[in-house]
Amino acid sequence: MEKQQAREKIAELAEVLNQYNYEYHVLDNPSVPDAEYDEKMQELRNLEEAFPDLVTSESPTQRVGGEPLDAFQKIQHKVPMLSLGNAFSADDLRDFARRARQGTDDDITYVCELKIDGLAVSLMYEDGKFVQGATRGDGTTGEDITSNLRTIRSIPLSIKDNETIEVRGEAFMPHQSFLKLNEEREKHEAEPFANPRNAAAGSLRQLDPKIAASRNLDIFLYGVGEWESGQLTSHSERLEYLQELGFKTNPEWRKYETIDEVIEYVEYWENERPNLSYEIDGIVIKVDNLEQQDELGFTAKSPRWAIAYKFPAEEAITTLRGIELSVGRTGVITPTAVLDSVKVAGTTVKRASLHNEDLIREKDIRLGDTVVIKKAGDIIPEVVRAVKDKRTGDEKEFFMPDECPDCGSELVRLEEEVALRCINPSCPAQLKEGLIHFVSRDAMNIDGLGEKVIIQLFREKLIHTIADIYRLQRDDLLNLERMGDKSVSNLLGAIENSKANSLERLLFGLGIRFIGSKAARTLAANFETMKNLQQAAFDDILAIDEIGEKMADSIVRYFEEAEVKELIDELTALGVNMEYNGPKTEDIAVDSVFSGKTVVLTGKMESFTRKEAKEAIEQQGGTVTGSVSKKTDIVIAGEDAGSKLEKAQKLGVTVWNEEQLSEVLDW
Repeated sequence: MEKQQAREKIAELAEVLNQYNYEYHVLDNPSVPDAEYDEKMQELRNLEEAFPDLVTSESPTQRVGGEPLDAFQKIQHKVPMLSLGNAFSADDLRDFARRARQGTDDDITYVCELKIDGLAVSLMYEDGKFVQGATRGDGTTGEDITSNLRTIRSIPLSIKDNETIEVRGEAFMPHQSFLKLNEEREKHEAEPFANPRNAAAGSLRQLDPKIAASRNLDIFLYGVGEWESGQLTSHSERLEYLQELGFKTNPEWRKYETIDEVIEYVEYWENERPNLSYEIDGIVIKVDNLEQQDELGFTAKSPRWAIAYKFPAEEAITTLRGIELSVGRTGVITPTAVLDSVKVAGTTVKRASLHNEDLIREKDIRLGDTVVIKKAGDIIPEVVRAVKDKRTGDEKEFFMPDECPDCGSELVRLEEEVALRCINPSCPAQLKEGLIHFVSRDAMNIDGLGEKVIIQLFREKLIHTIADIYRLQRDDLLNLERMGDKSVSNLLGAIENSKANSLERLLFGLGIRFIGSKAARTLAANFETMKNLQQAAFDDILAIDEIGEKMADSIVRYFEEAEVKELIDELTALGVNMEYNGPKTEDIAVDSVFSGKTVVLTGKMESFTRKEAKEAIEQQGGTVTGSVSKKTDIVIAGEDAGSKLEKAQKLGVTVWNEEQLSEVLDW
């Protein structure tokens, strides 16, 4: 291909890919399948490799991050990025409205926007091209983080009009990206980020832009800084124009004529914020008319025409009224604080975690204490500390009991453990939790036999042990509340079908200490039958890769119990499969394409879940990991594959689609 032809083709591909990117990341409405996007992206990369002097800064290929920086350069904001004054109540908002009305003669209209909990940034476009991005900094001086901001796919590298304009917004990390990031950090024994805001800020202040590129950040644009040609008359018009230019704005903004409507909007989002896919910490209220904004002007620190309503803190103060104890499946006794109702992060909290007795002692938490509780996102609330200077002398020290609160058996503390444990195998609480675990999706996967049904059956004394599940009779079930003919037929069918499950599901369902689903599969594949595993010596089990001493010791001890031997015999007599149905260990080594390979699953699968794919790959000798590296052998990419697919392509890792995986697995 001649250079002029290449130039034209590169420009054509860049235009098409930028449009696809806009549809996907800004409009959330992709017009083409990922495969078509990937094909055009690869074509563009090939052309740019052949003609490197034709690569432009706004090319879609330039988002992965350039070379690491030595330091960030300082940038002066031509129009200061001032902070906003705060409101904490409806009265504060009414005061804001009163002051605004006093400062202008005309009626006021307000614009309300969600206050995104992220990092404020400015983006500079010259003749429609993104040329520079900076942090807010102290409001007058920020840092040049252009290379990091270019990795955010919802930031257009070029806009629809050849505008020279500075726009402002909030870069943030969506919940899903935050959870994935912390999972990866924990895998590598790195300290997890405390919240999405810290994670976003830390990502954008990395000197290596490739790190920011891997973090899946997003942005909402909400304002304009320097803009000489701007002719609009209201903030709401600016928001609409930003969207027309190709910027991503938050769709939840609203325009109101009264402060009471504003307050209703605030109250609505105070309750609804947990349902968002990103963090917000308040609502920003602005006078809509730009002339009125100029009339109202600024204080030394903030504009008089805008205010930020801040949601209640993530921490709250309440009173500890009692401590309830629960017994888990493995007998661990867990204390839970019973509190006076208090609102935290938009939800009402009546209970909070106390973790264990040692923590209660360490924090010196007493019954009747005034305590601080904390809730971050969807995380279970926990008691942070006691407010000791509010003690009256009536508070009482809490002591864990000597006996199990459910069965009365003596509690013990095993060596090197902080938790107290009930070791009575007939403890009703443990039996119920064990039954719930046995029928769960990762274990025997008995559809229709959820936690509520298990508790109902246990309460009616229809089941006591795992084996009782397979003895359930139609007439007994029909007598239960909310059990009709069809639901009973479906449940009995699901129970019958579960008998054919491969051995690893049964092993995991039995709840052997330290044996998770992956270890259960490894054991099943190596020993092939329950009988072989029951008879295995400690050294035989320890000889298996990925099985450690604690696990081997736990298995041997488990199968030495007379009650366990009796249970296995009962299940065998009831027709429950005791053999491994997956590929044999020796067959995997010879025949499987996945044997000894490291595989990464990314994106959405249509024909099966990623969990099902993971199990199948591991059954065939593969190892499924969460991140792409030079050691990765195969990446299987579904829809919305994102940064993992890009990294795989960059590293030259083999990439399969869902159809190729289905063919290999014969699904």
